[in-house]
Amino acid sequence: MKKERIFILGLLVVAMLPISCKEDFLDTQPLDKISADATWSDPALSEAFVFNVYASLNYGGFEEEGLASLTDEAMFTHSGRNINVINEGTLSPASTGNTVIIPQWNELFSAVRKANIALLELPNSTFENDELKERLTGESHFLRAYYYHQLMRYYGGAPIIERPYALNEDYTAPRATYSELVDFVLADLENAITMLDGKQETAGRASKLSAMALKSRVLLYAASDLRDGPTAQANSTAHGSYSNIDLVAYPSGDRDARWMAAKEAAEAVLNTTSGYKLDLTEPVTAEEGTQNYISIALGGGSAVGDAAARSELLFERTHSPLFTQESNWPLGGIHQGINNGPNGYHNWAGNTPIQNLVDDYQMMDGSSFDWDNPEHAADPYSNRDPRLKATILYDGADWKPRPSDVAGMDPYDQIQTGSYANGSGEKIPGIDTRDSPIENWNGSRTGYYVRKFIDPDPAIADNQSSAQVIPWPFLRYTEVVLNYVEAAIETGDEDAARNWMNKIRFRVGMPEITATGTDLVDAYRNERRIELAYEEHRYHDARRWMIAPETIGQGIRVINVEAELKPGASPHVPYKFDKDVYDYSYTVVPNTDNETRTWNDKMYFMPILRDEINRNEQLIQNPGY
Repeated sequence: MKKERIFILGLLVVAMLPISCKEDFLDTQPLDKISADATWSDPALSEAFVFNVYASLNYGGFEEEGLASLTDEAMFTHSGRNINVINEGTLSPASTGNTVIIPQWNELFSAVRKANIALLELPNSTFENDELKERLTGESHFLRAYYYHQLMRYYGGAPIIERPYALNEDYTAPRATYSELVDFVLADLENAITMLDGKQETAGRASKLSAMALKSRVLLYAASDLRDGPTAQANSTAHGSYSNIDLVAYPSGDRDARWMAAKEAAEAVLNTTSGYKLDLTEPVTAEEGTQNYISIALGGGSAVGDAAARSELLFERTHSPLFTQESNWPLGGIHQGINNGPNGYHNWAGNTPIQNLVDDYQMMDGSSFDWDNPEHAADPYSNRDPRLKATILYDGADWKPRPSDVAGMDPYDQIQTGSYANGSGEKIPGIDTRDSPIENWNGSRTGYYVRKFIDPDPAIADNQSSAQVIPWPFLRYTEVVLNYVEAAIETGDEDAARNWMNKIRFRVGMPEITATGTDLVDAYRNERRIELAYEEHRYHDARRWMIAPETIGQGIRVINVEAELKPGASPHVPYKFDKDVYDYSYTVVPNTDNETRTWNDKMYFMPILRDEINRNEQLIQNPGY
């Protein structure tokens, strides 16, 4: 589905002017444009310009095609979007595949240019509101840092451009080293922290805490395996033969110091504010744990859930069904439910969870789920980590009321992704499958649908009659907690790591972790995977830990669910999930539909398009391309 990306800069003002025969009658300003002098002499217009810098963030992670579908979290249902080019490792400088999911090099530099204009003009702006001027300057520093951090995450080192180019200048510039770009981003963030200190926090706009949280992420990434040159070269064939390793990693240096810097940056956030229900000393009930996690995902953007969970959001993309001053961003992100919900609700099943993710949710006692355990295999969705129920819609899961034209087929409002015996020796397909009588082309290929970030309010049953306004969490408090945990483990402070990780687990009803050493690392990585599912972290985590060959490389597994009638039982008509009537079987199979995933070490970074290199001959291509 195409979404408009329109940002209106400034105000359209029509004045009724008397017509006279003065000679200056023709000396007028065009009413559909605003001059630079007018922009930077007016506080509202200056603020509108900076809002336009925010606009390059687009919808956050709520695009129709999600980054989750480039990881072992999800598969995109609809073919023909060039996602396979990325997941099958056939990327090249001439073909980078889907251009919606991953921010493109030229788009990020366009955003940097807008930030540079603001940073050039704001110090000389003539409006008389110094506090607003300082705030807008701080926000512009943050935004430039954010866009450069995106360049670093996806591409590595990039040219450092600190001012907007004029016409006919030499636009060529070499890539900065990774180390130089980290330092540049950190300097911008320090400016943002200083300038935004004490300024009012507004949903959707950067704050001091936003800058502190982004600093934590940047430093965590900088300490990770992929960014340590010797480690990366030892574990990647593409890096091992790359002669410009300083463009994508530190070629040498004190890695222990980098981990300590990451720990201190995260700790600074933890000491400044608090998240949602992280003061518990024992696990809540499973029911409360599920509800807590749902509330966090809703971010205060729904009538359902605890509005206090907004405290998790350190920088978010706000959404509104109207284009209002609350947002001043391009209208969008309100269609997450339509894009990803079940076809039996007239939704489009976009980024559906895969079995690889489902299997990593632990049992309630903290043990691993195991298909070789007969009890687990017979009832795979019971007695699991409460976040599973809050994140994924599986066969038999309760959901919202069906739309009126489907309600007669399912008056029980349960997800149907299996096939069920009808008592006549045949199986009827669930209405949320690709054999459904309801828009089967939009049915899941994996046997699952995502629940996280979809408003469960029954007032918007089909996700179309009313738009949802769930915010996208660019940065949230629990991410920073997990950053601290990882850095604490790497600096030998395992007690602190366990303490904070258990705070997260108690909030969702899971037992404490007591692991040490490599077992603690594994426990942490799984905890981060589950807690931050569908939040655009897994793509980067799998790469910076250099485990992508085992995540993308393992391919996709899906679930087949079938139900046979118990002896002497009569089927429900219409069908209803009922363990007293049906015997359910669950079979995990490799995906053979839509895409076949492989891993190539060049995929640790995106290639720089050949057109960009043709325009700037000083650019050096990324490893493996």
